[in-house]
Formats: sequence, C-alpha cells, structure tokens
Amino acid sequence: MKLVMVLMLSALPLYCYAGLGCDLLNRVIDMTIDPNVDVTEYINNMQEFSPSEEIEKDFAFMKECFLQQSEETLGKIQELQQAIYSSFWCARY
Repeated sequence: MKLVMVLMLSALPLYCYAGLGCDLLNRVIDMTIDPNVDVTEYINNMQEFSPSEEIEKDFAFMKECFLQQSEETLGKIQELQQAIYSSFWCARY
C-alpha cells in the first residue's frame, strides 16, 4: 500500500514535468488544501486516481488530516506551494 502511494506521489510531479499535468496537479493540491471541500466530494473528484477502495481510504485519511489543520497552517501550505511553483526549477513549466 505504501509503495502504491509513493509511486503515485512520484508520478504526479513527473507528469507535470512533462508539461502534461501541471494544471491537474495544481487542482489536486488546491482541492486537498481547501477546507470547504469535504471528504466525500474530495473522494468523488479523485476517482480517476483511485484504482482501489484502499486507495480511497488513504485519500480520505489524507483529506481528514488537512481538514483538522488551522487556517494559518493551510495558508502556510499555500505559501509553500507558491514558493515551489515560483522556484528556479519550476518557473519554466
């Protein structure tokens, strides 16, 4: 299970690196961080990345972790996301 998550998380940046999925990756990250998106809506939107019920449970667990964070913490995550996107290595994509 952990191997599947590692492969999935490593595949998304490579997908973006190829120039094919930057918007998709950004949408997934924004949806994960957004406190207005509940777990059910999140799971429904992540169906294309979920080959099994166990992966759905992992997505639900991850989303619940983000829902438990304060607004300040979520804001800092968004700042980090923007810093990464603005970095030298990502600016050209």
